[in-house]
Amino acid sequence: MTSSLARINSGTHRPIDVSFEFFPPKTPQMEEKLWQSVTKLAPLQPSFMSVTYGAGGSTRDRTRKTVIAMAEQTGINVAAHLTCVDASRTEIDEVVQDYHDAGIRHIVALRGDPTSGINARYEPAPGGYAYASDLVSSIKSNDDMVVSVAAYPERHPESANWDVELDSLKRKIDAGADQAITQFCLDPDVMIDFQDRLLAADISIPLVPGVMLQPNFNGLVRMADMCGTNVPKWMFNLFEGTENDPITRQLLTANIVAEYCTKLQGAGFRSFHFFTLNSADFAFATCRVLGLKPKEDITS
Repeated sequence: MTSSLARINSGTHRPIDVSFEFFPPKTPQMEEKLWQSVTKLAPLQPSFMSVTYGAGGSTRDRTRKTVIAMAEQTGINVAAHLTCVDASRTEIDEVVQDYHDAGIRHIVALRGDPTSGINARYEPAPGGYAYASDLVSSIKSNDDMVVSVAAYPERHPESANWDVELDSLKRKIDAGADQAITQFCLDPDVMIDFQDRLLAADISIPLVPGVMLQPNFNGLVRMADMCGTNVPKWMFNLFEGTENDPITRQLLTANIVAEYCTKLQGAGFRSFHFFTLNSADFAFATCRVLGLKPKEDITS
């Protein structure tokens, strides 16, 4: 399939926008690594940085602390992840208001996975939001809030077909979503086809590919299995025998990510969301490959 974006943008070289995703640290050592990564990536002037939210709100306080500190220390827009899991509407609305009062105007609104595992049946909490679209609608009752939502280039594991998948995304858009960040995908052609599928369905919301930066291949396979992402056979062959060779794994990962992003860039994508795993090196190198140079250190 020839990408509609490729047809529209053939021969153009537009500047890119990037964003970086982190998780709240659990230990002083992890906190030090996080801030080292933020310090290295901030001069790239991302459109935003985001901080994840643990299952059932398990990291609520740490997420809030990290989000606010990141915003204050970098001056960069920071987005807080928020899920519907294990919380009432009142509790979630209080979290949103708390962020708003702290000057945070961007929420990544997610339904969230069941606390018993992604393959378990999802049940809304008593008095809670049933769907991400409900959460989006509530957040957007504040006119100055920006909301990002999730999209799934290989379909969410609970979606029986593409009609179900696209209807779910449309509900979030109708509720006021400003952009969609995708689940990570390992085949750029799948991402390009997904964008074409959205265009064919008259879905024009900005689509930001989520880019996974995981050099531990066994860990990548586990993550992919959890979220329904296909791992190409050639990737298994490429990483075979590298279990005790971290340098080779890192070099392979850097090459794969760079090729993935440059192909999407050539197809017209101009925004990328990097799942950093709180490490800056892969994201920084890939941004340089894509032509993005750091500005002066804005964290100093």
